[in-house]
Amino acid sequence: MKHPALPFESRFFVRNGLRQHYLDAGSGDPVVMLHGNPTWCLYYRDLAAALGGSHRVIVPDHIGCGLSDKPGDEWYRYTLASRVDDLEALLDSLGARERVTLVLHDWGGMIGMAWACRRPEAVRRLVILNTAAFGLPAGRRLPWSLRLCRTPLGAVLVRGCNAFAWAAGRFCCTRRPMDRALRRLYREPYGSWAERVAVQRFVEDIPLGPGDEAYALVRSVEDSLGRFAEVPALICWGLRDFVFDRHFLAEWRRRLPRAEAREFPDAGHYVLEDAGDEIIPLVSDFLRRNPIGR
Repeated sequence: MKHPALPFESRFFVRNGLRQHYLDAGSGDPVVMLHGNPTWCLYYRDLAAALGGSHRVIVPDHIGCGLSDKPGDEWYRYTLASRVDDLEALLDSLGARERVTLVLHDWGGMIGMAWACRRPEAVRRLVILNTAAFGLPAGRRLPWSLRLCRTPLGAVLVRGCNAFAWAAGRFCCTRRPMDRALRRLYREPYGSWAERVAVQRFVEDIPLGPGDEAYALVRSVEDSLGRFAEVPALICWGLRDFVFDRHFLAEWRRRLPRAEAREFPDAGHYVLEDAGDEIIPLVSDFLRRNPIGR
């Protein structure tokens, strides 16, 4: 089966009775691309197609997202720890246990770096796209729109009206607004209350304090980021992101001082949609200039 908007055939990994969708194409050292909320592997379609001829690209949909199963809360715990377990199980099943390049966006940054802290010897390169692997930087608060989504009213808006996915499609591209067809593709997997469970749970799982379930894991990853300071890293950042703003970029630069960083002043949160024609050659060149030694 091949989704018409995706560059490669769909594959499925079954674990605990749930099917996780992913793309797996090409050969060589794995480049693992991890999406966030409320996107899915569609976000990486052009980058995966560009790299698939020279690398092995692995692009999963998190459980509850994209073409993966969307179980109710009685069948799956929608937490950061579950996401990391899913990623570990998938990559182990595919034999992608070493010489890995991580490409990270939004929640993919926290999920990917939490996995990296379990397998630090496996991670050889990082590509960072408007994401985080640490708590809110000093002086930053969660935007009001995300705080609203964590309330009972927000749940009605997110799951009943698909407001979160709708707003993301309208406002997360600032240089090159999405046309109607592309916005529809991004919303396609989230067509009903039941299919939007992960969208809501991701927002609820944002750790703001010690009482939040993911807080301890996020702090543990944050404290461990120094071990990746020497790993070649490329940061591509849309500066008009209303969540992952300059404060997050500054935090990455502080923690990965040797990283190459490129700013896109007019690009938003969906930086690959806004500036993919610039970013994809940058990523290809970065991988070429930083080969993984044997």
